[in-house]
Amino acid sequence: MKPFNRRDFLRTTMMGGAALIFARPGIVITDTGGIESSKSKVSISHGTDRADAAFRALQPFSKEIKRAIGNRRVVLKVNNVLIYVPLASTHVDTLEGILEFLKSIKKLDNVIIAESSASGSTLEGFDNYGYLKLLSKYPVKLVDLDAEQFEMMHVIDERDFRPHPIRVSSLVTDPDSFIVSVARMKTHNTVGATLSLKNIVLGSPIKDKGFTLYNEDKRFSSSASVSKPGSVSYKRLIHGSVFHAINYNIASLARQLHPDLAFIDGFVGMEGNGPTLGTPLEHGVCVASLDWLAADRVGVELMGIDYSRIGYLNHCSMMGLGNADLNTITTVGEDLKDNIRKYRLPDSFERQGAWMNPKT
Repeated sequence: MKPFNRRDFLRTTMMGGAALIFARPGIVITDTGGIESSKSKVSISHGTDRADAAFRALQPFSKEIKRAIGNRRVVLKVNNVLIYVPLASTHVDTLEGILEFLKSIKKLDNVIIAESSASGSTLEGFDNYGYLKLLSKYPVKLVDLDAEQFEMMHVIDERDFRPHPIRVSSLVTDPDSFIVSVARMKTHNTVGATLSLKNIVLGSPIKDKGFTLYNEDKRFSSSASVSKPGSVSYKRLIHGSVFHAINYNIASLARQLHPDLAFIDGFVGMEGNGPTLGTPLEHGVCVASLDWLAADRVGVELMGIDYSRIGYLNHCSMMGLGNADLNTITTVGEDLKDNIRKYRLPDSFERQGAWMNPKT
């Protein structure tokens, strides 16, 4: 038997995604066994009121969302990578618009707002961003994923190309959970753009109590990590020593970790050195779809970013996890071309293209 090298590992694991193709939106298996894209619908709203724009982005899917939720709990997975930088996190008004929508379709009786923040106490972040006021208005629960049950998955690291175990929230993987990714539209210093999928994949791995990515004066510094002995952030392991591995790991995990409903808040996006050190861009848009890959594809287009440069989304498309073909994506609401804004790219964007070349 010949040795099983790192290229074999990558090829075999990617091919494993084919078994799940039939379950993904925007994918049709032909009579001859081939794969072709069907139409996916993506909603774009624009406005001057954040909550209203969120509500209107979801309205075209009212019947489909109500049917898809059924008797499941609704998990609103917010995007609070930092607990003290509002621009990097899900806005409370966005949540209010989504909750009002759920109320309108009579699906507000079992809703959870959940997160595992990368930077510190998740519950402190909820307080900092005004989420506590939602408790007096809606019958929702705030959940710290770090305190919940978990299951094991595996990622690779470019330094050794071996499987490394990570702990992932069982609440996100539970089939009784209807997962809504409530993401911010942001550039990203490692993968170019962070939208609905990355919010789920990077937010679902938990961190041990006592881990924090930031130093005491709350300035970002990956070299100034403070943690208790033995504490681990499983989010870090997904990065896998940068460009090849992180794109591969996100796509590989997407087979199990993906939203049932993608919602992207671009009311005020982040450009430049996102996802934490960027600057605001007034965009005024919201994006929603039951096909998360189609939503992210439209999101990249709205940001004026070359989709061919976003590695993990291209991997997901090749694996048949959704629809990334603009020719077979139908947009409703606002016109896509009329709402494109050119986001300033991260300083590292050219180096990020390393994923496109063979790893030697």
